[in-house]
Amino acid sequence: MKPWLLTLAAVVACVPPAGARAAEVGLIKIDGTIGPAAAGYIARAINLADARHDACLVIQLDTPGGLLDSTKEIVQTFYAAAVPTVVYVAPSGASATSAGCFITMAADVAAMAPNTSIGAAHPVMALGGAEKLDEVMKQKLENFASSSIQAIAEKRGRNAEWAKSAVRESASITAEEALGLKVIDLIAADMPDLLKQLNGRAVNGKVLQTAGAGVAEIPMLPREKLFQVLWRPEVMLILMLAAIYGIIGELSNPGAILPGVAGGIALILLLYMSATLPVNVAGLALIALALALFIIDVFAPTHGVLTCGGIAAFFIGALMLFNGADPAFRLSLSYIIPATLLTAAFFVFIVGAGVRAQFLPVRAGRESMLGARTVALGPIDSMGGKVFVEGAYWNALSEAPVEEGQGVEIIGFDGLTLIVKPIKAVS
Repeated sequence: MKPWLLTLAAVVACVPPAGARAAEVGLIKIDGTIGPAAAGYIARAINLADARHDACLVIQLDTPGGLLDSTKEIVQTFYAAAVPTVVYVAPSGASATSAGCFITMAADVAAMAPNTSIGAAHPVMALGGAEKLDEVMKQKLENFASSSIQAIAEKRGRNAEWAKSAVRESASITAEEALGLKVIDLIAADMPDLLKQLNGRAVNGKVLQTAGAGVAEIPMLPREKLFQVLWRPEVMLILMLAAIYGIIGELSNPGAILPGVAGGIALILLLYMSATLPVNVAGLALIALALALFIIDVFAPTHGVLTCGGIAAFFIGALMLFNGADPAFRLSLSYIIPATLLTAAFFVFIVGAGVRAQFLPVRAGRESMLGARTVALGPIDSMGGKVFVEGAYWNALSEAPVEEGQGVEIIGFDGLTLIVKPIKAVS
């Protein structure tokens, strides 16, 4: 065969068939707490990567933890996935703590960047629970979590003994230690290094072809971004304040409309989030007590005694509002202190002023003219007459005859007609 024919054949062999798609690797990034939004995002990305026939899906993870029910959902999604899943704890300084430890070990391939950490998977809250657990329930939950992570590690051929220690002893290790203990499969400095090390690795009977593959990031949908932001303790606290300020502001200043609408929307979002976030009932009760003390002090001033009690109750309630044992749901004092002071000021100055205004005597309108004095514009008797009051002409009646120019005092009303009486001249 002629040399040019051999060259042409080689070129044709390198050209992909019409409609063929170059090898690609899907990529999503989870940065923050694990909740329903993250679980939905991962499930959607796996389905999309499978539909696109991606070589694998890389989940770049950096999380302080999250909800165990959402973690369980993600693990089950990994098990059912047709496309190979790779959890990559990155960038340097990132961590896969608590729920993140479960997720990393459940992936087909577990990878970490240098100077990252994994572990501290001790359960500190019930699945979507809201109350502090007693000792019996703590033990049951710990046993459940321990057996779950052991099953995950055994299924993926990883160090089950260390996995149990991560739950029972809150053990935490670096990426280098995790590789030595066979907790993870590899350490990769960056994405190209990860793809290079993944190439040729067999996963569920499929050999990964990732060398030179393109990386196609699957972004979060707007609604997923919204709910990922909403499922945070700080946001829930802000929504709680918005609901309180809006609804009570509307009640104390009827007709404002906007505060009531905003407060109602915030309340609905708050109720929706409270079904999944670990809200403490005792914290909610203290905040409710604080609001009651603030309102009572507005109606029955006690020289600030109840307001001081309300401030203390609100502060303690905000501290207890979320389970502080899990860093993923820890409410910082930088939010609690301003929220407490702002709420106290709101009730003292805004609500108090609005309520007091509703009990002030009428200073405008027809009632404000009672007792006012003016001059008759013409004769006034029981048949009628005219006076000029507050910039307007009024019909007037008087049982005693009144002469033109004589002073009169308004003593009542008959519809839109004023009832007057003559003012006796002082001799």
